[in-house]
Amino acid sequence: MASIKEKILRNLVKSAAKLYWNGVYKKKKELKYIPPSGKLLGFEELSNMIDASLDMWLTTGRFNNEFESKLAKYMGVNHCITVNSGSSANFIALSSLMSYKLGDRQVKKGDEVITVAAGFPTTINPIVTLGLVPVFLDCEIETCNIDSSKIEAAITPKTKVIMLAHTMGNVYDLGEIQRLCKKYNLWLIEDNCDALGARYNGKLTGTIGDIGTLSFYPAHFLTMGEGGAVITNNSLLNKIAKSYRDWGRDCWCEPGHDNTCNCRFEQQFGKLPYGYDHKYVYSHIGYNMKITDWQAAIGLAQLEKIDNFIQKRRDNFSLLYKKLSDLKEYITLPLIPEKAEPSWFGFLITVKENQNFTKQGMVEYLEKNGVGTRQLFAGNILRQPSFIENDITLRINNSELKSSKDLTEDDYKALPNTDYIMNNTFWVGVYPALGENEIDKISKTIHKFIEENK
Repeated sequence: MASIKEKILRNLVKSAAKLYWNGVYKKKKELKYIPPSGKLLGFEELSNMIDASLDMWLTTGRFNNEFESKLAKYMGVNHCITVNSGSSANFIALSSLMSYKLGDRQVKKGDEVITVAAGFPTTINPIVTLGLVPVFLDCEIETCNIDSSKIEAAITPKTKVIMLAHTMGNVYDLGEIQRLCKKYNLWLIEDNCDALGARYNGKLTGTIGDIGTLSFYPAHFLTMGEGGAVITNNSLLNKIAKSYRDWGRDCWCEPGHDNTCNCRFEQQFGKLPYGYDHKYVYSHIGYNMKITDWQAAIGLAQLEKIDNFIQKRRDNFSLLYKKLSDLKEYITLPLIPEKAEPSWFGFLITVKENQNFTKQGMVEYLEKNGVGTRQLFAGNILRQPSFIENDITLRINNSELKSSKDLTEDDYKALPNTDYIMNNTFWVGVYPALGENEIDKISKTIHKFIEENK
């Protein structure tokens, strides 16, 4: 409990910081260049950062505990653990499925994981890093999500996991994927880093699979600067994931607390001496992937605003969609699947093939005229140097195993929509700091380019 003196001193520090905030950050600056993504911070975040700094605790503590609890409640799940990035969240999620504690459901090296090549590398990289075999399937052009009709034909006795991201906050066919996971006893990891707040059949994405992951990088829905989370309703998976996050240790005591189990020196593990200190027993090959309490303090303030952030993204998306709807002869706009309620990370635009202009020409024109753009991440990751220059065992559709170094043009063409997306798709921003003026500028710039080049 803070003393009266401490409370007075804290308030003095915050009062001075409020003056600084009002003088430096409060006034909204006109955007001459419209970035495709960005953070939206207020004094509430700064106030929490000050509190965390004055605590001088540094590692995960009271702010992190509160954030994990409130985020779990918001998502409607039993368990949430924070990690240092969405990339780490994906790594820990997949690592957790390889724990010996899962018995006959343990995923082992050489097992197969179904995914897509049109996505962000760190949805795919854990599969490779952990010695598993990625199985790449094609996407739908209108959603840039997996073509679920291709999944069943690609399942073999070695298939153990489906690991996919909800692209740009749009929702893939969870109904069909759930059916297949149940039929073939597969794990489902939902990379929900770009889709916080999206729903399928009324239920939040990230909570439908066995494990969900979130990212709190500045471009995402809620930011801590860096950070992420692993969420699940499975108590065993939560315990395993926490072990991987916390050096691989078997003990679950919070930092600064000892003997929560009341048998710290009374257990037998491995071939260690009986009674070896449980705080130094390691059941998994883990790392330290925790966040700081300072980051969690920012996240707490952001969490209070998350519904407004999500709604603003949806409003911006709807407005831009309406403004671009007259251009469907030239561009393909995102399709919202049945039962899906997206939470938009960005606005995907696919330039239809024609003789007058290309995606590259449109992107360069937008950038030159103050509208920021981004590719759909890796495009076709199989064409990236990271795959071409490394010997990665993989499958494409239901083909035989092959090394990434030996892929031919025919192999790439086995994913025609993925290549089409790589060549024709990009996205622009809808994040909450943008308003009608910015959305109008994006629309007018696209219209002007097409008018000049059609």
